Amino acid sequence: MGENFENSNFQEQSLGDYVLRSKLGESSLSTVWRAEHRTTGEVVALKQIPLAKLTRHLRNCLDCELTFLSSVNHPNIIRLLDFFEYEGSIILALEFCAGGNLASYIQHHGRVQECVAKRFMQQLGAGLKVLKQNHIVHRDLKPENILLSCSDCNPILKIADFGLSRILLPDESAETVCGSPLYMAPEILQFQRYDEKVDMWSVGAILFELLNGYPPFHGRSSVQLLQNIKASTSLPFCHLILPHLHPDCIDLCSRLLSINPDDRLSSEEFYQHNFLQL
Repeated sequence: MGENFENSNFQEQSLGDYVLRSKLGESSLSTVWRAEHRTTGEVVALKQIPLAKLTRHLRNCLDCELTFLSSVNHPNIIRLLDFFEYEGSIILALEFCAGGNLASYIQHHGRVQECVAKRFMQQLGAGLKVLKQNHIVHRDLKPENILLSCSDCNPILKIADFGLSRILLPDESAETVCGSPLYMAPEILQFQRYDEKVDMWSVGAILFELLNGYPPFHGRSSVQLLQNIKASTSLPFCHLILPHLHPDCIDLCSRLLSINPDDRLSSEEFYQHNFLQL
């Protein structure tokens, strides 16, 4: 979600007390703007969600997002500053992250050093621990939804976009198919019931992409993607980097990307894994 400034014809518009400065991103459900508060000058990211686009399921997810973000103040989770309804849209005022998202970071830097991947995973783990404490399953963890606080060499990662999240209590499971296929756990691709471990698969896919510069599995369709996942006998690490990776790093990635959720690391096992210890 970097600064994609519109051309010079961008007309000054406002949403409530915020003046829009540029469009940061757009999806089928929402538009995100870089904006400034009219009186304080505070720079924020404004997420505009037209109410007409919200199904009952998506409205429930949005309510979950607002309830969770309103109650949390953690450095590795995007901060919700304000939210309000304006001309048929729900508007979320979120902290502005000048470093863009992890997808653009990887695109710009290519694969990262193992020490950087470790630091990023430690930060993701700290944020995920808060989700766990609140019984939140994100369901759409991917590089585009991990924001960077700044563009310097030591950014703070922040988990963002909880628009598909929901509360999932212990021993409960869900069945709604949602997420982004390249980071979606096999059990979702197979329309099976699932639990919080779907987020762990997504974290494994993000770790793999950080180390290699590309996601672990591909496919022209969800069906082909699932076939490729099932056909794999080992993770397709780049042969140039594999000899230089610490065994703990390879172990963490492999155990997060276990096809059978029963064999996959739980969130607690992820936090305690040797690779993430200082």
